[in-house]
Amino acid sequence: MAHIHRILEAVRRTGARSVLATITHVKGSAYRKEGANMLFQEDGSQIGVLSAGCLEAHLAACVPDVLETGLSRSFVFDMQSSDVLSWGEEQGCGGIVQVIMEPVDDILKDHLATLKHYLDQQNPVMAIKRFEPDGSVAEYGFLTQDLRLFGEWRGDLPVSLAELMSTGAGSHCNSGNRFLSSYPSSLFVYRYEPKPRLVLFGAGPDARPLAALAAAAGFSVLVSDWRPALCDRRYFPDADSILVGFPEETIPEISFSPYDFVVVMTHHLKRDQELLRLLSMKRIRYLGILGSKGRTERLLSDVPVAVKAQYPVGLDIGAEGPEEIAVSIVAELIAVLRKNSAAGIGAP
Repeated sequence: MAHIHRILEAVRRTGARSVLATITHVKGSAYRKEGANMLFQEDGSQIGVLSAGCLEAHLAACVPDVLETGLSRSFVFDMQSSDVLSWGEEQGCGGIVQVIMEPVDDILKDHLATLKHYLDQQNPVMAIKRFEPDGSVAEYGFLTQDLRLFGEWRGDLPVSLAELMSTGAGSHCNSGNRFLSSYPSSLFVYRYEPKPRLVLFGAGPDARPLAALAAAAGFSVLVSDWRPALCDRRYFPDADSILVGFPEETIPEISFSPYDFVVVMTHHLKRDQELLRLLSMKRIRYLGILGSKGRTERLLSDVPVAVKAQYPVGLDIGAEGPEEIAVSIVAELIAVLRKNSAAGIGAP
């Protein structure tokens, strides 16, 4: 899952100086792809990863210089050679990885706060960087879905980039360096998506490992149940929200979006029927229903839903027990998330 949301939260809540590292180009095989971010803080702490350990030590050693000069720096790591690499590590994944490191000064910090605001409001944002001949950042900007531009960008953006954003093309299809005839150097383009949310209806014991694993995988988690003895913060410490109430009470309080994943697992036939009826016209990305195929077909027989329901929920890995079932469900959520991002979910 993208680390940008954790990074933006860290930048917001800390006053410590830091450096933002971004992979801007990959040729061949690499652990992470274009757009992957990592934050190096002055105290030595780090958020996110760019590799399986091949690059981080070298980049961390450059943090003091980047902070002292206040200038961005570009690095190219060639992991194709069979020799010991120049920065002291053995051969990595076999690709070439380009990384830009930018000091998070007050100006960039303000723009990252604006980026966080838009993402928190479920609005995707495209990041654009233009480079100097030495690889440092000449200017950067952020473009929202409705074509609002903020950042340190001089002049107008190329029409092709505005069209790319307005069409809602997915980040995985259009990330990386782009060459435009109107610019002497390449532009780096990456589309940041809002943090996906798992809305979990049902707070039984089998919901606890699912909520914990989904949160660890990068989902925002909301748990809802009408039974306060089950729907309790002590059982769901990693959930962002806990909502106690019957379906007709809680669903109107939830603002659903096309970035939401919903799993129904109350183990209560009547409540599941109510939930599916109330969810039937909500615009969500995924609906999973826990239970046997026969039981779920009974539930859906009189309740047409706008999104195709997945049942039995989770990938078929022969899972047994709450923990394994949680793994299968989160794996399916990630598969749907990646597929839709690559296809370009945009703003449905």
